[in-house]
Amino acid sequence: MFTKSLQVTSLYTRVPLTVAILLFSIPSQALLPTPLDTANLNVVTSTPIDTISTNSTQALADNTQNVQNAGAEQLLANWRVQAKSKNLAQHTTWRRLLYFIDDKKGLFNKGKTKSLVEDSDFFLSTSGYQDSAAELDATLAALANEIMQPASAQANNSNSVQCRFPARVQWLSEHLAIDQSDLQTNCPELDEWMSMLNPEQLSIMFGEEYLDNPISAFAHTLLRIDSPASVADPSQIHYAYAFNDTVDGNPDDPFVVYAIKSMIGSYDNIIEIDPYPEKLAKYLKEDERDTWTYQLDLTPSEVRQMMLHVWETKDLYIPYYFATDNCASEILRLIDVVRPEQYLLGQLPYVVIPSDVINLLADEQLLAGTVYTPSDATVRQAQLNKAEEASELGYATLTEEEAYNIKSADINLASSISKDMQRLEPPLITPSDNNPLDRHPLQRGHVGIGQSGDNSYIELGLRAGYHSTLDRPAGFRQFFDLEGVSATWRLYNTDDDNDNNQPLSVELQNFTLVRGRSFNPVNSAEKGDTWGASIEATRVNDGSQEEGGAHLVGSTAFEYGKSWAFGEPKANSGEMPPQLCYTFATGAAQAGRGINNGFRVGAGVNAGCLYQINNQLRAQAELQLPYWYHGSSSEDDIKSHYWQPITTLGLQYDIDKKQALRINASYEWQDRVDANEDIKLSYMRYF
Repeated sequence: MFTKSLQVTSLYTRVPLTVAILLFSIPSQALLPTPLDTANLNVVTSTPIDTISTNSTQALADNTQNVQNAGAEQLLANWRVQAKSKNLAQHTTWRRLLYFIDDKKGLFNKGKTKSLVEDSDFFLSTSGYQDSAAELDATLAALANEIMQPASAQANNSNSVQCRFPARVQWLSEHLAIDQSDLQTNCPELDEWMSMLNPEQLSIMFGEEYLDNPISAFAHTLLRIDSPASVADPSQIHYAYAFNDTVDGNPDDPFVVYAIKSMIGSYDNIIEIDPYPEKLAKYLKEDERDTWTYQLDLTPSEVRQMMLHVWETKDLYIPYYFATDNCASEILRLIDVVRPEQYLLGQLPYVVIPSDVINLLADEQLLAGTVYTPSDATVRQAQLNKAEEASELGYATLTEEEAYNIKSADINLASSISKDMQRLEPPLITPSDNNPLDRHPLQRGHVGIGQSGDNSYIELGLRAGYHSTLDRPAGFRQFFDLEGVSATWRLYNTDDDNDNNQPLSVELQNFTLVRGRSFNPVNSAEKGDTWGASIEATRVNDGSQEEGGAHLVGSTAFEYGKSWAFGEPKANSGEMPPQLCYTFATGAAQAGRGINNGFRVGAGVNAGCLYQINNQLRAQAELQLPYWYHGSSSEDDIKSHYWQPITTLGLQYDIDKKQALRINASYEWQDRVDANEDIKLSYMRYF
């Protein structure tokens, strides 16, 4: 620091000396008295005085510029020596500032040789997107030139490296001991933005899963940016802002197109900085999703550095991948910039799920506090629970109209956010059992033994995610049911090779791409519908043929109906009663080579109940009444249409958060099916 200051000071002290030399270089006859001679007078007056002045000024300016250039070169040379000795070009933080994600496990990342950013405006060097050393040198050169400029030239230069890349400059100033007083460039736009945010503390907000909006089916995370005022009183949310990284999709695209483009990176991401009350209201009021907010254990200087980096990156066009580069991964990336030793992104699997991010931050001891904020639906449900309890105890009456008025979102405007959108109301209820820190891991494997008809088998299964109604419910939205990318195989003990209906020794029993149900009981404060959908390949019994065997088919189905919650809800909470019954009208289409005519379509009714016996044990029973049609057939022994009722029963006992035992049983009420009954016992392992 001291050596560099001497170098800069000595360079500026040369300027007066240069001026003196220039003055003395003017011909002596122009300065000393001479005899008044007409001829000489004519010679002297042939060069105008203003020309002499202009030439002298230009020479002074040229020499001053040369001094500045020499100073910049000397400063740059000094920095280059330090940068090389510290290997700053390959430093983890420097590369992360340039979007080189060296430690990320992703299916779609470009690897270690290129930045994820292709925008040339993000780099000072033409090769900066693939060469962190070239970008470092270009940044140092630009910064040295800016420092050596006079203060007047540095004013309001929004295109300067200090204004465009303040996080890079801040990091370099720390590692190269650059005096902050030398960074004199004014950045009015940056200063105004930082003054607006006034960042002192960051928290990560988790909005629970919401199946009624499939884009939010896996939950969402954003950052709450707190100013000193909202740190002093967290309920004063109008002093806070929200940082939200989301998909910049085309709202006019059909949902299927929108979903596919979001998955494969055909849309860019977009960074939104909004007043926190506006963003929070979308979750609590519009979607009616509970939120959990966790303070991040970061210093104010780390918070400021993260926000400076957001300034550098907020307008970039970067592909958005729903499963790998999303709202949750971006938060980890920002933390990794200021905590390079923790490698948060590298600790997650290929798919980045918001709840996994919350649990990872907890494991890394980066969470310093927790706040639960109930949604409007939860607040209304708490009121309904109290009214029903008072009615049951005889303290008050509750008419059907009064119950409806409490449940209705249009009539009952109770909310966790004040009417003026300025503050959070103090929660007066027990938090719901949906804290993502309490949930089981989302991946699951199982091994089971079973009997199908006369054939015994061993079953192996693997599920990438997410949660079914029989899984341990703690940490999830009540009655949440969504599974994706799962497969099961069966290994049969085959004895009779001549039996055509005997299964193969190894069979794919099921592959589910996605299967889910959204339960919004009509007697609760939830305002959505009850529906379900599935896309899968599954093994079915063909009831159209005599002794119909099992065949693997592609299947898609949709369900729509009603559900009811019953039982005793948790005291002083906004949870619904723990038991659930439902009924669906269903439609399905299946296709496969083995079944009659290669296809069948069906319609019918599914009805069932889910019963929470205790905290560790739950059961689910269901009756399916599908009516199938295969198309016309000329053969007498083949039915073109028929009923095929199926009853199923599931029972799960939780050993702990990561282990469980499950019993599944089913019976097909169809006399033309070879193997009517199926029963198995499985050990479930969550990881």
